[in-house]
Amino acid sequence: MCGIVGYVGRAHATPILLDGLRRLEYRGYDSAGIAVVDAGELDTRKCAGRIAALAKLVTKEPVSGSLGISHTRWATHGKVNDENAHPHFDASGKLALVHNGVIENYQVLKDELIRNGDTDFRSDTDTEVLAHLIGKLYDDSCASTVDAAAKKSRLFEAVRTALRQVIGTYGIALIHADVPDFMIGARRGSPLVLGVGNGENFLASDVSAIVAYTRDAVYLNDFDVVAASPDKFEISSLAGDITDHPVSKVDFTAEDVGKGDYPHYMLKEIFEQPDTVRDAMRGRLNSDESTAKLGGLNMGPPQLRDVGRIVLTGCGTALHAARVGEYLIERMASIPTEVDYASEFRHRNTPMTPETVVFAISQSGETADTLGALRESRRKGFRTLGICNNVASTIARESDGGVYMHAGPEIGVAATKSFTSQLTILTLLALLFGRMRNLATAEGTRVIEALQALPGQIEEVLGLNDQVKDIASKYASANGFLFFGRQFNFPIALEGALKMKEITYLFAEGHPSAELKHGVIALIRPDLPSIFIAPDDSVFSKNLNNIEQVKARKGPIIAVSSGNCAKHLKGIADEIVMLPEAPDYVMPILAVIPLQLLAYHLAVALGRDVDKPRNLAKSVTVE
Repeated sequence: MCGIVGYVGRAHATPILLDGLRRLEYRGYDSAGIAVVDAGELDTRKCAGRIAALAKLVTKEPVSGSLGISHTRWATHGKVNDENAHPHFDASGKLALVHNGVIENYQVLKDELIRNGDTDFRSDTDTEVLAHLIGKLYDDSCASTVDAAAKKSRLFEAVRTALRQVIGTYGIALIHADVPDFMIGARRGSPLVLGVGNGENFLASDVSAIVAYTRDAVYLNDFDVVAASPDKFEISSLAGDITDHPVSKVDFTAEDVGKGDYPHYMLKEIFEQPDTVRDAMRGRLNSDESTAKLGGLNMGPPQLRDVGRIVLTGCGTALHAARVGEYLIERMASIPTEVDYASEFRHRNTPMTPETVVFAISQSGETADTLGALRESRRKGFRTLGICNNVASTIARESDGGVYMHAGPEIGVAATKSFTSQLTILTLLALLFGRMRNLATAEGTRVIEALQALPGQIEEVLGLNDQVKDIASKYASANGFLFFGRQFNFPIALEGALKMKEITYLFAEGHPSAELKHGVIALIRPDLPSIFIAPDDSVFSKNLNNIEQVKARKGPIIAVSSGNCAKHLKGIADEIVMLPEAPDYVMPILAVIPLQLLAYHLAVALGRDVDKPRNLAKSVTVE
């Protein structure tokens, strides 16, 4: 969750660190801090609050130096206050460490340190325990006077020795006043990338933090430890074995992670969806054979035909995409498909047959629960594929193959464009599997035509922005919202409710429309609007019946519909948002966009921090 930025070079570190933190603030924003080494002295500033509060503190009390680390926190251990903000220090006060992850055995380690006389703990965090442990190991090894090279070597070895005692997850960066041109990083379960510059090197939780300074990156693997100086770096395992890593070119620029002319990242990313959906299918449609091309699956036609069952797993928005995928694959390919929470998948004994294929879906490719599900699936011998947005992510690297989303950086905490990209890819998968089984050529052609029409239709839906903004203004005083849909659009009701909860903090629930009379109807009242996703499809009449039941009980109704349904909804629905006509299997991509806009405009009307909603962070890299 948290964001880490480190720098070693010849430039002034503080502006680089603060700029990187601003770019990572979506990963956590409870507190922030910076530590810099200058002339053999360690200087730090940290405080509760946003990066802006830290920047104000640094302006008032400047720190200088060309070696530094910084951190923006999403709290796990300890309250949100100045003491628990990172960086944390060892007993000597010379070592500073920032950490993303959870040290599960921190109390055992702390008790042992206390028994050995180390009692000067100043925070409630697990991170401080790791700093003290590394510091003690280093100090014990440097009891006699040693030169600078030996100090670097012994600090590096202290880090490896300490991490071999750790149970849990970590992405760390640390510096020490004794070695003023030397920075160490390590990862296990929490992402960390090394940025390679000219006479300077960087560490970061996400490459977006450093892309303004270098586009050359080395993505660390679990159990890697990196030692970086201005002109070189070395990566080794916890056991001390030197490992080779390729230097990759980052495929986006600093401008790509900016807001442009939009007031919020979320709105920018909503309006990018015509392009991101187009990019998700670019080069993947085979009109001659009425099918899809997905070479990244690393499966030939015989292997694809042998697939007898599919399990889709993910968390949050990715899970809702998976639920749409279940409908898509079973409709087009008649393959039994199951959706499972990634957090539950690896903790229960899911019966699976040898012909099962598992898809792990994650925007970041670093979601801890989804990565755990992927590893559990592979451990049991099942082919496990990834759908993610980061080609260098852990899920992309550890899976047996997969599909890259090409959605570009998504900074807004509430996922938008990644969701529609995931739906597009799942539609391509359903088409591919379907054409290898029972889907006729003519139907495959119709699917391709519907997909090709989507970018233009999304632009039409975005043209409804002003209407949705007016609806949001009208219902800004509502106490909450109910969302309803059927078949392909039931997961869209879930996703609409999630967006509403995430950024407005209002009560919101999604349900299958037919479940209304099985308990949910008790909630209907004049101050609780119901949003029905009711396009012109085979179950419209069923949806209309449910809408009439809500109307009879004086519940306000916002209908998202299409085709000729407006005449049936007029006089029943209080608001009608009309979408372009489209087949039911692509309608979810269109139907979710007004719900994204509604949540956004309501959040703005309520004065919420749209891009940084309370208690949330973009990439959930801890359990």
